[in-house]
Amino acid sequence: MLALIVALLVLALPASAAALIVGIGDQHPAMFHDARFQALGIRYSRLSIGWNALQSRAETRALNTWLSAARADHVSPLISFEESSLRGWRKRLPTPAQLGRQFRALRARYPWVEDFATWNEADYCGQPTCGRPALVAAYYREMRRSCAQCDVLGAELLDEPNMIAWVRRFKHALHGEPAIWGLHNYIGANRLQSASTRALLGATSAQIWFTETAGLVARHNRSARDFPESAKHAAQVTRFVFARLARLSPRIRRVYLYQWQAGAERHEPWDSALIAANGLPRPAFGVLVRELHALGQLPTTPAAAALLVGAR
Repeated sequence: MLALIVALLVLALPASAAALIVGIGDQHPAMFHDARFQALGIRYSRLSIGWNALQSRAETRALNTWLSAARADHVSPLISFEESSLRGWRKRLPTPAQLGRQFRALRARYPWVEDFATWNEADYCGQPTCGRPALVAAYYREMRRSCAQCDVLGAELLDEPNMIAWVRRFKHALHGEPAIWGLHNYIGANRLQSASTRALLGATSAQIWFTETAGLVARHNRSARDFPESAKHAAQVTRFVFARLARLSPRIRRVYLYQWQAGAERHEPWDSALIAANGLPRPAFGVLVRELHALGQLPTTPAAAALLVGAR
Protein backbone atom coordinates (compact mmCIF):
# COMPACT_ATOMS: atom_id res chain seq x y z
CA MET A 1 0.00 0.00 0.00
CA LEU A 2 2.78 2.47 0.89
CA ALA A 3 4.47 1.80 -2.45
CA LEU A 4 1.25 2.83 -4.20
CA ILE A 5 1.05 5.98 -2.10
CA VAL A 6 4.64 6.87 -2.98
CA ALA A 7 3.84 6.49 -6.67
CA LEU A 8 0.78 8.73 -6.29
CA LEU A 9 2.89 11.31 -4.47
CA VAL A 10 5.29 11.49 -7.40
CA LEU A 11 2.39 12.11 -9.78
CA ALA A 12 0.90 14.73 -7.45
CA LEU A 13 4.07 16.84 -7.18
CA PRO A 14 3.88 20.34 -8.67
CA ALA A 15 5.35 20.75 -12.14
CA SER A 16 8.04 23.08 -10.75
CA ALA A 17 9.03 23.24 -7.11
CA ALA A 18 9.06 26.69 -5.55
CA ALA A 19 12.37 28.23 -4.59
CA LEU A 20 11.32 28.73 -0.96
CA ILE A 21 13.61 26.90 1.48
CA VAL A 22 12.06 25.47 4.64
CA GLY A 23 14.02 24.90 7.84
CA ILE A 24 13.44 24.24 11.53
CA GLY A 25 14.93 26.09 14.46
CA ASP A 26 15.45 24.19 17.70
CA GLN A 27 18.07 24.41 20.40
CA HIS A 28 18.08 20.67 21.13
CA PRO A 29 19.88 18.05 19.01
CA ALA A 30 17.20 15.44 19.75
CA MET A 31 15.33 16.78 16.72
CA PHE A 32 17.91 15.28 14.38
CA HIS A 33 17.34 11.80 15.82
CA ASP A 34 13.55 11.95 15.39
CA ALA A 35 12.46 9.67 12.55
CA ARG A 36 9.73 12.16 11.63
CA PHE A 37 12.25 14.96 11.13
CA GLN A 38 14.40 12.67 9.01
CA ALA A 39 11.38 11.63 6.94
CA LEU A 40 10.56 15.26 6.12
CA GLY A 41 13.86 15.65 4.27
CA ILE A 42 14.47 19.13 5.73
CA ARG A 43 18.06 20.20 5.12
CA TYR A 44 18.21 23.50 7.00
CA SER A 45 18.14 24.33 10.69
CA ARG A 46 18.94 27.27 12.96
CA LEU A 47 20.74 27.49 16.29
CA SER A 48 21.28 30.53 18.52
CA ILE A 49 24.45 30.62 20.64
CA GLY A 50 26.23 33.04 22.94
CA TRP A 51 28.74 35.07 20.93
CA ASN A 52 31.62 33.68 23.04
CA ALA A 53 30.24 30.16 23.51
CA LEU A 54 33.63 28.66 22.58
CA GLN A 55 35.06 30.12 25.80
CA SER A 56 32.85 27.75 27.79
CA ARG A 57 33.57 24.02 27.89
CA ALA A 58 29.91 23.20 28.53
CA GLU A 59 28.65 25.41 25.72
CA THR A 60 31.33 24.15 23.33
CA ARG A 61 30.35 20.57 24.14
CA ALA A 62 26.65 21.36 23.55
CA LEU A 63 27.46 23.16 20.30
CA ASN A 64 29.56 20.26 19.06
CA THR A 65 26.79 17.78 19.88
CA TRP A 66 24.19 19.85 18.01
CA LEU A 67 26.37 20.49 14.96
CA SER A 68 27.56 16.88 14.78
CA ALA A 69 23.95 15.67 14.79
CA ALA A 70 23.04 18.22 12.11
CA ARG A 71 25.94 17.15 9.91
CA ALA A 72 25.07 13.47 10.31
CA ASP A 73 21.57 14.31 9.01
CA HIS A 74 23.03 16.38 6.13
CA VAL A 75 21.46 19.52 7.56
CA SER A 76 22.98 22.94 6.85
CA PRO A 77 23.01 25.09 10.02
CA LEU A 78 22.35 28.78 10.40
CA ILE A 79 24.20 30.05 13.49
CA SER A 80 22.93 33.21 15.15
CA PHE A 81 24.87 35.08 17.84
CA GLU A 82 23.35 36.62 20.93
CA GLU A 83 24.40 37.83 24.37
CA SER A 84 26.82 35.77 26.43
CA SER A 85 25.75 33.54 29.29
CA LEU A 86 29.23 33.64 30.83
CA ARG A 87 29.77 35.35 34.17
CA GLY A 88 31.11 38.84 33.71
CA TRP A 89 29.84 39.08 30.13
CA ARG A 90 26.06 39.03 30.54
CA LYS A 91 24.48 42.12 28.99
CA ARG A 92 27.94 43.24 27.84
CA LEU A 93 28.41 43.61 24.11
CA PRO A 94 31.66 42.60 22.42
CA THR A 95 33.64 44.98 20.27
CA PRO A 96 33.65 44.13 16.56
CA ALA A 97 37.20 42.80 16.95
CA GLN A 98 36.16 40.53 19.84
CA LEU A 99 33.19 39.15 17.93
CA GLY A 100 35.39 38.75 14.86
CA ARG A 101 37.90 36.61 16.77
CA GLN A 102 35.14 34.35 18.08
CA PHE A 103 33.59 34.12 14.63
CA ARG A 104 36.89 33.10 13.04
CA ALA A 105 37.49 30.53 15.78
CA LEU A 106 34.06 29.07 15.10
CA ARG A 107 34.76 28.96 11.37
CA ALA A 108 38.12 27.27 11.97
CA ARG A 109 36.46 24.63 14.14
CA TYR A 110 33.45 24.09 11.83
CA PRO A 111 34.52 25.19 8.32
CA TRP A 112 31.49 23.49 6.74
CA VAL A 113 29.11 25.97 8.45
CA GLU A 114 28.59 28.97 6.20
CA ASP A 115 25.30 30.60 7.25
CA PHE A 116 25.42 33.13 10.11
CA ALA A 117 23.44 35.99 11.63
CA THR A 118 25.17 38.86 13.40
CA TRP A 119 22.74 39.06 16.30
CA ASN A 120 19.47 37.48 17.40
CA GLU A 121 16.51 39.93 17.51
CA ALA A 122 18.90 42.86 17.47
CA ASP A 123 16.15 45.51 17.54
CA TYR A 124 14.36 43.98 20.55
CA CYS A 125 14.89 46.06 23.66
CA GLY A 126 15.40 42.96 25.76
CA GLN A 127 18.69 42.66 23.87
CA PRO A 128 21.64 44.98 24.58
CA THR A 129 21.79 45.77 20.85
CA CYS A 130 18.42 47.55 20.86
CA GLY A 131 19.93 51.03 20.78
CA ARG A 132 23.13 50.01 18.95
CA PRO A 133 22.36 49.41 15.26
CA ALA A 134 25.67 51.00 14.24
CA LEU A 135 27.55 48.47 16.37
CA VAL A 136 25.63 45.58 14.78
CA ALA A 137 26.51 47.04 11.37
CA ALA A 138 30.16 46.90 12.45
CA TYR A 139 29.66 43.25 13.45
CA TYR A 140 28.33 42.61 9.95
CA ARG A 141 31.34 44.23 8.29
CA GLU A 142 33.72 42.22 10.47
CA MET A 143 32.01 38.91 9.71
CA ARG A 144 31.81 39.62 5.99
CA ARG A 145 35.52 40.45 5.89
CA SER A 146 36.29 37.22 7.72
CA CYS A 147 34.25 34.96 5.42
CA ALA A 148 33.54 36.21 1.92
CA GLN A 149 31.81 32.98 0.90
CA CYS A 150 29.47 32.90 3.90
CA ASP A 151 25.86 34.05 3.89
CA VAL A 152 25.82 36.60 6.71
CA LEU A 153 22.52 38.17 7.79
CA GLY A 154 22.81 41.85 8.67
CA ALA A 155 20.64 41.23 11.72
CA GLU A 156 17.71 39.12 12.82
CA LEU A 157 14.80 41.45 13.57
CA LEU A 158 11.75 41.03 15.77
CA ASP A 159 8.70 42.78 14.30
CA GLU A 160 8.50 45.36 17.07
CA PRO A 161 7.24 48.92 16.40
CA ASN A 162 10.85 50.21 16.32
CA MET A 163 11.97 47.72 13.64
CA ILE A 164 11.96 50.04 10.60
CA ALA A 165 13.65 52.91 12.43
CA TRP A 166 16.32 50.46 13.63
CA VAL A 167 16.84 49.18 10.08
CA ARG A 168 17.27 52.71 8.75
CA ARG A 169 19.91 53.49 11.37
CA PHE A 170 21.71 50.23 10.55
CA LYS A 171 21.73 51.04 6.82
CA HIS A 172 22.98 54.57 7.51
CA ALA A 173 25.87 53.20 9.59
CA LEU A 174 26.70 50.57 6.98
CA HIS A 175 26.43 53.04 4.09
CA GLY A 176 24.39 50.42 2.29
CA GLU A 177 22.40 47.30 2.91
CA PRO A 178 23.34 43.73 3.81
CA ALA A 179 22.59 40.99 1.31
CA ILE A 180 20.13 39.29 3.69
CA TRP A 181 17.91 40.30 6.60
CA GLY A 182 16.48 37.88 9.14
CA LEU A 183 12.93 38.43 10.39
CA HIS A 184 11.11 36.99 13.39
CA ASN A 185 7.57 38.03 12.52
CA TYR A 186 5.87 36.42 15.50
CA ILE A 187 3.67 39.43 16.25
CA GLY A 188 2.26 39.83 12.76
CA ALA A 189 1.98 36.10 12.14
CA ASN A 190 0.14 35.40 15.38
CA ARG A 191 -2.29 38.24 14.66
CA LEU A 192 -2.73 36.89 11.12
CA GLN A 193 -1.54 40.23 9.77
CA SER A 194 1.03 40.98 7.09
CA ALA A 195 1.75 44.65 7.91
CA SER A 196 5.09 44.13 9.69
CA THR A 197 6.47 41.84 6.98
CA ARG A 198 5.29 44.28 4.30
CA ALA A 199 6.95 47.13 6.21
CA LEU A 200 10.33 45.38 6.17
CA LEU A 201 9.92 44.60 2.48
CA GLY A 202 9.20 48.27 1.83
CA ALA A 203 12.21 49.49 3.82
CA THR A 204 14.72 47.09 2.25
CA SER A 205 15.73 45.66 -1.12
CA ALA A 206 17.68 42.58 0.00
CA GLN A 207 16.64 38.98 0.61
CA ILE A 208 14.57 38.29 3.72
CA TRP A 209 14.67 35.02 5.62
CA PHE A 210 12.07 34.25 8.29
CA THR A 211 14.65 32.80 10.67
CA GLU A 212 12.06 32.30 13.41
CA THR A 213 8.32 32.20 12.91
CA ALA A 214 5.54 30.07 14.36
CA GLY A 215 2.12 30.00 15.94
CA LEU A 216 2.03 30.24 19.71
CA VAL A 217 0.78 27.25 21.68
CA ALA A 218 1.57 28.54 25.18
CA ARG A 219 3.86 31.00 26.96
CA HIS A 220 4.83 31.88 30.50
CA ASN A 221 7.26 34.72 29.79
CA ARG A 222 5.15 37.62 31.14
CA SER A 223 4.57 38.97 27.65
CA ALA A 224 1.67 41.39 27.26
CA ARG A 225 1.13 40.53 23.58
CA ASP A 226 -2.54 39.97 22.87
CA PHE A 227 -2.67 36.97 20.57
CA PRO A 228 -4.27 33.56 21.14
CA GLU A 229 -2.48 30.51 22.49
CA SER A 230 -3.45 26.98 21.48
CA ALA A 231 -2.39 24.11 19.24
CA LYS A 232 -5.28 24.97 16.90
CA HIS A 233 -4.13 28.59 16.72
CA ALA A 234 -0.56 27.48 15.97
CA ALA A 235 -1.77 25.41 13.01
CA GLN A 236 -3.74 28.38 11.66
CA VAL A 237 -0.67 30.60 11.95
CA THR A 238 1.54 28.04 10.22
CA ARG A 239 -0.87 27.96 7.27
CA PHE A 240 -0.87 31.77 7.21
CA VAL A 241 2.93 31.94 7.17
CA PHE A 242 3.14 29.73 4.08
CA ALA A 243 -0.01 30.81 2.26
CA ARG A 244 0.27 34.56 2.81
CA LEU A 245 3.49 35.85 4.38
CA ALA A 246 6.01 33.76 2.44
CA ARG A 247 4.25 34.68 -0.80
CA LEU A 248 4.42 38.44 -0.34
CA SER A 249 7.65 38.73 -2.34
CA PRO A 250 10.17 36.57 -4.21
CA ARG A 251 12.76 38.21 -1.93
CA ILE A 252 11.50 36.01 0.89
CA ARG A 253 13.74 32.99 0.37
CA ARG A 254 13.66 30.93 3.58
CA VAL A 255 11.25 30.05 6.37
CA TYR A 256 12.56 28.52 9.61
CA LEU A 257 9.76 27.35 11.91
CA TYR A 258 10.48 27.46 15.64
CA GLN A 259 10.48 24.94 17.34
CA TRP A 260 10.48 21.16 16.85
CA GLN A 261 9.45 19.70 20.22
CA ALA A 262 8.17 21.28 23.39
CA GLY A 263 10.21 20.83 26.55
CA ALA A 264 9.10 18.64 29.38
CA GLU A 265 8.86 21.59 31.78
CA ARG A 266 5.25 22.30 32.68
CA HIS A 267 5.65 26.07 32.55
CA GLU A 268 8.32 26.57 29.90
CA PRO A 269 8.52 30.24 28.87
CA TRP A 270 7.71 29.67 25.18
CA ASP A 271 6.06 26.84 23.27
CA SER A 272 5.43 27.00 19.52
CA ALA A 273 6.54 23.43 18.90
CA LEU A 274 5.36 21.13 16.14
CA ILE A 275 5.65 18.12 18.45
CA ALA A 276 4.16 18.14 21.96
CA ALA A 277 6.23 17.33 25.04
CA ASN A 278 4.65 13.86 25.12
CA GLY A 279 6.00 13.16 21.63
CA LEU A 280 2.71 13.41 19.75
CA PRO A 281 2.50 15.59 16.62
CA ARG A 282 0.37 18.71 16.84
CA PRO A 283 -1.91 20.04 14.07
CA ALA A 284 0.84 22.45 12.91
CA PHE A 285 3.01 19.43 12.09
CA GLY A 286 0.37 18.22 9.67
CA VAL A 287 0.28 21.68 8.10
CA LEU A 288 4.06 21.55 7.59
CA VAL A 289 3.87 18.11 5.96
CA ARG A 290 1.21 19.31 3.53
CA GLU A 291 3.11 22.51 2.74
CA LEU A 292 6.32 20.62 2.02
CA HIS A 293 4.37 18.37 -0.33
CA ALA A 294 2.80 21.38 -2.07
CA LEU A 295 6.27 22.89 -2.51
CA GLY A 296 7.53 19.66 -4.03
CA GLN A 297 9.98 19.22 -1.16
CA LEU A 298 8.53 16.21 0.66
CA PRO A 299 10.63 13.14 -0.20
CA THR A 300 8.89 10.39 -2.14
CA THR A 301 9.67 7.72 0.42
CA PRO A 302 7.40 5.37 2.36
CA ALA A 303 8.15 7.23 5.60
CA ALA A 304 7.22 10.59 4.06
CA ALA A 305 4.13 9.06 2.46
CA ALA A 306 2.99 7.78 5.84
CA LEU A 307 3.40 11.29 7.31
CA LEU A 308 1.36 12.79 4.48
CA VAL A 309 -1.42 10.24 4.90
CA GLY A 310 -1.48 10.98 8.63
CA ALA A 311 -1.65 14.72 7.94
CA ARG A 312 -4.79 14.46 5.80
